[in-house]
Amino acid sequence: MSKRQVVVDYGLCEANAICMGINAEVFHVDDDDNLYILKPDITAETERDVAEAIRRCPRQALSIAEVDD
Repeated sequence: MSKRQVVVDYGLCEANAICMGINAEVFHVDDDDNLYILKPDITAETERDVAEAIRRCPRQALSIAEVDD
């Protein structure tokens, strides 16, 4: 069984926190400008926000991946 998760390419990410502004329960940028994915599993509740964060990421550092359980 696979599930969908939001992933970040840290080589591209500038930690500008646009994603955190869209959903702070999924994305967190700390005081040292490090991005953390707090809830990587995409759910019905987070799907719209994750898609918006992916769309608005200026460096296109976010994506969705299918992962096995």
